[in-house]
This record gives sequence, structure tokens and C-alpha cells, in this order.
Amino acid sequence: MNKKNIVVIMTDQQRADLRALEGYSLNTTPYLDELAKKGCWFNHTYTTMPVCGPARTSLITGRWPSSHRVNRNDGLKLAEYEKDLFAVAKDNHYATALIGKNHSPLIPDQAVDYHYLQGHWGGFQEEKTDMEASYDEWLKSLSQVSMTATPFPLDCQLPYRAVSAAKRWIDSLVEQPFLLWLSFPEPHNPYQAPEPYYSMFPPEKLPPLGAGKEDRLRKGEKWVFYGEQMEHFLPDHEDRVARARSNYLGMLRLIDDQIRRFVLHLEENHMLDNTLIVFLSDHGDFVGEYGLMKKGPEAPEVLSRIPMQFYGAGIPAREEAHDAHVSLADVMPTLCEVMESEIPMGVQGRSLWGLLNGEEYPKNEFASVMIEHGYGGLYHQGAASEDMDTVGSVKNGIAEFNELNRYTQSGWLRTVRKDAWKLNMDMHGRGELYDISHDPLELNNLYDSSKHRDIKCEMLGTLSMWLIRTQTATLPDSQYYPIKRHPRNYLN
Repeated sequence: MNKKNIVVIMTDQQRADLRALEGYSLNTTPYLDELAKKGCWFNHTYTTMPVCGPARTSLITGRWPSSHRVNRNDGLKLAEYEKDLFAVAKDNHYATALIGKNHSPLIPDQAVDYHYLQGHWGGFQEEKTDMEASYDEWLKSLSQVSMTATPFPLDCQLPYRAVSAAKRWIDSLVEQPFLLWLSFPEPHNPYQAPEPYYSMFPPEKLPPLGAGKEDRLRKGEKWVFYGEQMEHFLPDHEDRVARARSNYLGMLRLIDDQIRRFVLHLEENHMLDNTLIVFLSDHGDFVGEYGLMKKGPEAPEVLSRIPMQFYGAGIPAREEAHDAHVSLADVMPTLCEVMESEIPMGVQGRSLWGLLNGEEYPKNEFASVMIEHGYGGLYHQGAASEDMDTVGSVKNGIAEFNELNRYTQSGWLRTVRKDAWKLNMDMHGRGELYDISHDPLELNNLYDSSKHRDIKCEMLGTLSMWLIRTQTATLPDSQYYPIKRHPRNYLN
């Protein structure tokens, strides 16, 4: 039997809840929603860390940041692991390609057979048309948000160009299974969209936000600081956030249309029945909540919960979401099983292949999930502290890189999600407990509530379990003390 082709489609900074599939009032991703119901989708999927580099390192290694050691965007060279997803694919004679955004430890010239690289401000390949080159220069000129429709045609957009490159590469293959990472740099800022997408979701017709600036002030110093940076860097802040929301949703629809274009190409070439398509994002975006855009402080649901769905290659249709709590780190071991390969030593995620096929699985294994945040050390304190102007990326109270500066990313935070509950705990033992089913924007901290003492104890025990599970794994295995492993990496 032929080995399955694998396509991992990743967006950058996509909120999980802004789609009709999850009850959002605007239909931003109709095609992806359709594919979700024809396959298996999860509504309790979490990134390992809501920061690009750490999350993408987890995607290819199946490890949490505290184990692969990449806990900030500039730490890719620190990555520790035995074998990444693409090395497994090459061992199994797959053709491999990376098309779009990388931002992982992969060195494309060495790791994949073909690459066509893009960033948030354009493509890195030399073969650009004059129009594409002009568009890329226009992107670089934006100050986070375009207040007018993008003055370039659709085929200049990075998702369109990435899909075109993916089609060309797949068409060049001759009877060889392939692993493709199709990695769109959007809907990450700069927030922009061409017509008709620019006008699809007008600012004045968007659903109301659930949390505003006043709520941000209750969330702590990191949140207050980041809000001040947003207001400093974006004149007419409120108007720009409204337009940014509109552009963001328009870009979701643009990406949805390009995914449709790509999948239809597979279908027209009779590849769809033997191809597994995985769709997910690396992390979320505030998209206006708390008066913020992009990402930054801590691990709220809007940043840490991501979309994830599997379609094709014999996966039975599932109309409703699977109720398991799963992680971005689970993708790599799942795809190892799809490639009929053993999960490499040191991988901490679990294969989801049994869940995808409707097999029995240990419920406790997927009853909770953990998210990490922070690069360590003490917190950089508020604007009045003596070290505020010497933080490095913060000068005179202004962050040179306004969302992922040393101030918003300092310290350690661990987050656990289980059932309706969410627990945050930092290195000082400061805790937060939220009932996400009634408080999705995490505004009512129940950690010190006597009525919730039992659930707090349960969540602290769950956090302890996850901290033990995600200790750095022994590499390599020992001849005299072999590690007993479940073939799907279950620990329950």
C-alpha cells in the first residue's frame, strides 16, 4: 500500500474562536469549516507557547519549550532534540518541502528538498515579478495596519504565491510520497487585505468585544505596559484597532480561499484520497480584546488556544469537535505514525492517530494540557523601577519591539487547562484560577476563593503532573536502563 502524503498547513497568529464552526457570528473560514466536519477537529487544542519560534520548534520536535530550550524568538540555535519531523520523513523516503514562513530551527538548505521562503514583509526568493517586488516593498512601509485596501492584486498576496509554489512542487514529483509544510505568514500583522476581502467585514458591523482597556488594567503590569506601547505606536488607536480587526478577518477569508484552491488541485490530480491534511496555527492574537492586537503578555485563551483539524487519508467524518485536550506538540508524533515510523526518543507529544480514527484511547491521557510562557529570570518591574530604561529592548519606557520585549516575556508562567478550568502559576507561586466556561476572557480570578478550594487543589495536582512529564527527556536511551515507552507515547 502506498504511504500517505502529508500536508501541514499552518497559519501564523490565528485565533481559534473567530470562525462560524465555533459559534462566531461571522463566516470567516467557510471552506476550512466544511473540511473540519468531513474529518476530525479539536476545540481544545493549545500551543506549547504563544510565541512563534518556540511554538514552531515544538511542531517539528514534539517537545515543550522547557525541553527543546527555545523559549524566545531569538533562541532557535539553542534547540535540543534527537530528530525532527523532516528527518523522520527523509528516513522514510519522503520528498520534503517548506513553503512560506519557517521561524524554526530548520536550516532549509539542509532539512528539505525544496524551499520557497516568505516572511511577514514579503518573499525571500529571488524570482519575483516586478509587481510582487513592489508589493513586498509596500508591506515594509506599513505601520502595523493598512487603513485602506491593499493596492495590489490578489496574486501578489503571500498566501496566493505560496499555494502556487506548492502546486508547482507537487506537480514536479514522480510517484514519491511527500511531506509539505505550507506555512502562511498571515493573518499576522501587518494587518492588510486587498478587495474584496478588505470590505467583507466592515469595522462598524463587527461583533462587540468582550474586554476593553479597563479590563486590561486589572490583568497586571505586563498587560498595562503592553497597552501603553500599543497606544504609543498606533495613533488613533481605537480606530486603528477596529480596522485591524476587519483586515484580520478579511485575511482569514483570503487564506480560506487559497486553501480551497490548493485542496482542489490535489483533488483534480487524484491525490486527495491518499493525502492527510493537517491545519493549525502556531498561536493566537488578541484581535482587539483588552484593546490589544498581536500577542505579548502571558497565555490567555485568545493567544494560547489554536485551531487544529485533520482531513483526508481515510479519517472518518466527525460533525462535532473531539473533546480531547491536545497540543501542538502532538502533531509530530502523530505524523510519525502516519509515516509508519517509530516516534523518536525525546518526543513528549502523543500520537493522535487513534483518536482520529475513532479507536479507544485512555481518556485521562487527554483530559488536560499545559502551556508555557516566559524566558526566565525575575520580572522586569514597572515604569518606576530603576531597571526599566536599561532592559535592552525597552528604552525610556518605550519598547523597540513593542509586543515581545524583555518586559512582557520575562519570568516563568505555566498554564493548565482541564474541563472548564484554567490555572496559571508563576515562579513566585502567584496563582490564577478561571472558569473558562463562564469567564472566557479571564477577568474573575477565583484562586483565593474558598468555594473553589477543591478545584484549585485538583488543578495544582494536574500542573504538577505536567511539570514532571515535560522534564527534559533522557537522550539517548540507555542500554542498561531502557525507557519503557508506549508506541503512541501515552503515559496513562
